[in-house]
Amino acid sequence: MSNVVIERVSGPQLTPYIPALAALRIEVFREFPYLYDGTLEYEARYLQQYQSSERGVIVIARDGAEVVGASTALPLVEQPELVPTFTAAGIDPAGVYYFGESVLRGAYRGRGIGHVFFAGREAQALELGFSSTAFCAVERPSTHPRRPADYVPHDAFWSKRGYSKCPELRTQFAWRDLDETSETPKPMVFWRKVLQ
Repeated sequence: MSNVVIERVSGPQLTPYIPALAALRIEVFREFPYLYDGTLEYEARYLQQYQSSERGVIVIARDGAEVVGASTALPLVEQPELVPTFTAAGIDPAGVYYFGESVLRGAYRGRGIGHVFFAGREAQALELGFSSTAFCAVERPSTHPRRPADYVPHDAFWSKRGYSKCPELRTQFAWRDLDETSETPKPMVFWRKVLQ
């Protein structure tokens, strides 16, 4: 990781990174388990929410000038479609800092960057006064035809970071898989951590 610089970037500072972040998201999310068939136009629009959020952040990993990874977060209340899931479970959404996603180019995995991504977002959450963090992950069947034989879920990594899987916290996101002609809903389950 010696050549990789990792920093938290917010608001207008994100503007020059948007094209590279959009391309990286498409590249990484094509892999299992997401199998996402995205477009640069959609990704650029999606990332604008982090530019406009006063409390959002993207933790960016750069190797020289090249963006090789990124990890996003913002207050859960800025994702209104997720709020009912938490209120129904008796969790105050105003206290939750939501981790959108992490993407990291394959050649840079296994170097501890994922740990830094989580630490950076948790630090942001604590600085802003949030009491917990949460993210959601897609659930794919073990028999999925595109599941690589050597695929290892991230559950153990997330658990070691102090996150607990919350089967009672579920939602659906729709996107177009590589093998699909239109968007279909995908089951998502939340993981949560209460901050110290």
